[in-house]
Amino acid sequence: MSVRVVASLSALGARDISVAGGKGANLGELIRAGFPVPDGFVITTDAYDVAARAADVDPRDPSDARARLTSKPVPPEIASAIRDAYRALGGPVAVRSSATAEDLPEASFAGQQDTILDVEGEDALLDAVRRCWASLWNERAVAYRATREVDEEALRLAVVVQRMVPATIAGVLFTADPITGRRRRAAIDAVRGLGEQLVSGAVNPDHYLVDASTGAVLERRGEILDDVRLRELAAIGARIEAHFGGRPQDVEWAIDAEKLWIVQSRDITTLYPVPASAPDPNRDLRVYFSVNVAQGVLQPFTPMGSQTFRLLSSALASAIGRHVGDPTAGVPVIVESGMRLWGDLTGLVRNSAAREIPVRIMSVMEARSSGIFARLLEDPRLAPRGGSRLRSLFSGLRVVARTGAPPVLVRALLRPDATRERLLRDVDETVRLDAGPLNTPEERLDAFERLFRTWPPRMFPKLVALVGAGFLSYNFAGRLLRGVASDDELRTLLRGLPFNPTTQMDLDLWALAARTREDPPSRSALADREPADLSAAFRRGDLPSLLQRELETFLERYGHRAIAEIDLGLPRWSEDPAHLLGAIANYQRLDAAALAPDAQFSRGAREAEAMVATLLSRVHGPRRVLARALLRRVRALAGAREAPKFHAIRVFARGRAILAPVGDALAAAGRIAAADDIWFLTIPDAHRAVAGEDLRDVVAARRSEYRRELRRRHVPRVLLSDGTDAEAAFASPAADAAIRGTPASPGTARGVARVMLSPAGARLEPGEVLVAPATDPGWTPLFLTASALVMEMGGMMSHGAVVAREYGIPAVVGVPEATTRIATGEHIVVDGSAGTVATETR
Repeated sequence: MSVRVVASLSALGARDISVAGGKGANLGELIRAGFPVPDGFVITTDAYDVAARAADVDPRDPSDARARLTSKPVPPEIASAIRDAYRALGGPVAVRSSATAEDLPEASFAGQQDTILDVEGEDALLDAVRRCWASLWNERAVAYRATREVDEEALRLAVVVQRMVPATIAGVLFTADPITGRRRRAAIDAVRGLGEQLVSGAVNPDHYLVDASTGAVLERRGEILDDVRLRELAAIGARIEAHFGGRPQDVEWAIDAEKLWIVQSRDITTLYPVPASAPDPNRDLRVYFSVNVAQGVLQPFTPMGSQTFRLLSSALASAIGRHVGDPTAGVPVIVESGMRLWGDLTGLVRNSAAREIPVRIMSVMEARSSGIFARLLEDPRLAPRGGSRLRSLFSGLRVVARTGAPPVLVRALLRPDATRERLLRDVDETVRLDAGPLNTPEERLDAFERLFRTWPPRMFPKLVALVGAGFLSYNFAGRLLRGVASDDELRTLLRGLPFNPTTQMDLDLWALAARTREDPPSRSALADREPADLSAAFRRGDLPSLLQRELETFLERYGHRAIAEIDLGLPRWSEDPAHLLGAIANYQRLDAAALAPDAQFSRGAREAEAMVATLLSRVHGPRRVLARALLRRVRALAGAREAPKFHAIRVFARGRAILAPVGDALAAAGRIAAADDIWFLTIPDAHRAVAGEDLRDVVAARRSEYRRELRRRHVPRVLLSDGTDAEAAFASPAADAAIRGTPASPGTARGVARVMLSPAGARLEPGEVLVAPATDPGWTPLFLTASALVMEMGGMMSHGAVVAREYGIPAVVGVPEATTRIATGEHIVVDGSAGTVATETR
């Protein structure tokens, strides 16, 4: 026959996935590398193809594929080759499924297909092979592949047949701790007898942790394995990991009367990748803080989105006299991993004068991270490294002085209204400055770089200083009123703050909805048509006239914004307003005047002003005079908390408009496949493409990685260079069943939970509680119909908390695993003063 039916394991290697599947290829690779793997053979994917055709399996209709494969006999020519290979091997065997989409770096597919142990006899083997083939189409495997967008038509299955190990002890070895992610820390589970008991959960295994670098046994729960055997396992795991390019491995092993055997090895696909630039953690442990988590954007960045932040970092570094050789590479403290950005804060943590700064900043911006940094300060590996506290302090002050921020802060404290108005006017003029010639792709690339190297140092530190003056006033007022004002009363001061561009945007959107509700054609279009259809009609100019005109006016002011807007590579609302149109349609169902967002905002402002008067009535003399001045500055300046980002995103939108025609030109020249592939290049890439280089393969690989990273559900807040997810490492069991977080906006609300992982296309019924991993301004139109907010991320001054207070809805942030612990439809009570979320019994 023309197909290759069987292949010896020893003849296979890592490149033979198309023939032997992931499992078979990995086992062959291990045998060739000299690891103790039981002998055997692989029934190839070609053999599966023959059997699948004979059984009339249609990959496009998997519903009856399993039944067809189990009911049809193995084709005679395939069966004959299997019998011959089995007779040569002899004895009882283990039969394992090995799919081409299995044991891969991006998806292990562990346990999705069948393994049959202790198979003896030719007929029993043929039956086991049919069962393995059929298991490719079991419900859990089909569902698993669907979530990972695996092409069913390209999928094939091999079957591994190995000599059975008469195991006295068996188990699993992870070469990195699968809970904390710490590399070089072997986690070992062991049971007596066959390992199938462990995989099936039939028994509780012994558990051990071993430092693979030193062989030290760090944790022991059980007595099946002694220290000698544990060190042997950890050592062989480290060798297997090294052989597979340093990728942590999930290894299955078995021990017979005297020998250790490796029966399977696959990449651990759930660990968050360590930045490629990370040094050996045994010599230099680094601390990385997630930029994505800080900004409430858990999804990956497009390469051009990351490029933008690198340019920004270079510009800000130059502003303080620390020039970067290659501005497109950014400053060394900005690193990338998993297509997300991380800030290397090791220098701060090890600086005797500055190491408390992350703890303090995170306490108001990202409360859960604050506790992590507090714990990290206790780690002896991160102890301060000499230096003078006084010298560090003066160095920090010099850096701040170079930004031009201190004079703005002082002026804002002295003349808050005049300083705010003047600065925002200057910012507007700066954003509109001429970008230079834009006639050629090269000129556009240069203009893009120039834009992000000149605007940030000129204006961003000053905007931050304006906001800083407001919250400095808030903190001083809190100290001045200590003993006469509760935390809840102080938080009330931050309700209904004026001069917040994000709040104003949402109120303007609400006003748009109210006006179009009175227009029958607009109201009908919003009620009857899908947002994507309405968006396409808007771009054609075909919406009902009032809705078209109102939306055009709104986008003139706010069209630069977007979901996950800090990624310049993502479309702006001006390009696709579908999300806004969905939000407007949702608002039109909100009839109760008491729930109207503009009314809520006004009520919050009145409550804040009333609280100012209440607090002032409790103090007298100079203390009252100073308190009045501070509280007035809080109300005048704290609302500008959203201004730095609002104006930065205006610049992002301008940069996107500059680059988009470059994508058109490169696509027309065949250097990239489509115009929007420009967002999957960096500026140096784009220069090479303009010069003639074909980057279609580069873009395809990056898009593939981007799609994989979009599926990642967990992103660490703080990642150490030894792979440790710091929050997971420091986690401790909850003292009770309560779901607790950080109080962010006072008040109590009851409602039905609506868990959302993305605001795209989402609808929130009036009065529902929004439960989200994090929020950025792209989420805030949903706030207008929410009765309360629960977030996994954030602190009192994070974006979601600020906006929730301004709308007067209770909010609890920094709630661990809120999106998995709370279910959509569950009735919950959100106490924004106590920082708790409770299930309401009905």
